[in-house]
Amino acid sequence: MTKTILVIGTFDTKADELAYLIGRIEAQGGAVLAMDVSVLGEAKIPVEVSKHHVAAAVGETIDGLIALGEEGEAFAKMSAGAALLTRRLHEAGRVHGMIALGGTMGTDLALDCAQALPLGVPKYIVSTVAGSPLIAAERMAADVQFILWAGGLYGLNPLCKSSLSQAAGAVLGAAQAVEPPRFDRPMIGMTSLGSSCLKYMKRLHPELTRRGYDIAVFHTTGMGGMAFERLAVEGVFACVMDFSLQEFVNVQHGSLVSAGADRLTGAGRSGTPQLVAPGAADILDLAGWQEIPPRFHDRPFHQHNRLIKNVAFNAEERRALARAMAERLAGAKGPTHFFLPKGGIEEWDRPGEAAHDPEGLAAFADEAERALTGRVGLTTLECHINDAQFCQAVLAKLDEWVAEGIVAAGRVSA
Repeated sequence: MTKTILVIGTFDTKADELAYLIGRIEAQGGAVLAMDVSVLGEAKIPVEVSKHHVAAAVGETIDGLIALGEEGEAFAKMSAGAALLTRRLHEAGRVHGMIALGGTMGTDLALDCAQALPLGVPKYIVSTVAGSPLIAAERMAADVQFILWAGGLYGLNPLCKSSLSQAAGAVLGAAQAVEPPRFDRPMIGMTSLGSSCLKYMKRLHPELTRRGYDIAVFHTTGMGGMAFERLAVEGVFACVMDFSLQEFVNVQHGSLVSAGADRLTGAGRSGTPQLVAPGAADILDLAGWQEIPPRFHDRPFHQHNRLIKNVAFNAEERRALARAMAERLAGAKGPTHFFLPKGGIEEWDRPGEAAHDPEGLAAFADEAERALTGRVGLTTLECHINDAQFCQAVLAKLDEWVAEGIVAAGRVSA
């Protein structure tokens, strides 16, 4: 079947670039449905969805948006209309993927459109600010793809054509090759910080598979936690095992390595049963190029690689983090259980390692035991988070919840 790609952009100011992109998609055998999100000018090439359709989708007119006199406000309404129409077009089976291009305005709108599409539908954004810290983690769809639009701010040129032709091939190829997710078995969403810092997934994965679950493990370095939270709030998971809270402590201390301010809320908002542990909650992630804040200059330091480095929290900071975790988990709608391994919470928190701080961990544990009250269950363990005992306790609680009907039983193949 011929795949149709939704092409989104301002067809008044970027008509040449969009026409080139459309031509490259069609030359490869794809079909195109074009959506114009301009406000001031008229589309310079034919489009299937006009700017008037986009404005009308949210009860507005183009003349009314122009009368606002505020470019940002007008484009925000166009973003809402474009996202709504993007969802409707996909639900009607008219498009099989989307691609949008632009600078900050076009990228802002494209992020909303990408979020309107379900996981597994190819969604590409060709942007002059791809990879920029301007794009907050919480704005990104779980499987959105970015392509840096080098030299593409205004007018076609060889650099611009190189980026756009690659983008055309990427989105059409993805639409032709994609295997949309099929949830034939209940899925467990798990978080971890790599496989050297936190190792429990190596023990848990085979045991959960044997119980008939699919397991998706998310790397908690910002984008992983963003995707995890978005899928959790959508109710994709039968249960979550949120054992790496690196991103939560990062956002509490203003690190750029962030999954957004809503970290540790997705499962709670959807009522998804959640098993939680404070993996790697003793260290702050910093971008490798960042200067270490002065208040951390006297702390233990770990240079993981050229992209990321870590400094340790002190006892009082860890007490505050325990209270913040407890407060966030207290708002969960569904069953929540917290595991507190008192022997260490990441691999560098062992005797002789850089982040080993028994007094700091004891302060965290003491505060957590005080703060975790009410509906949040608590299991304290005299072991390290990477020890087999931790995994055994987690599996025992999961089995208990399955027996009680709290978590859906896995589907074991015959």
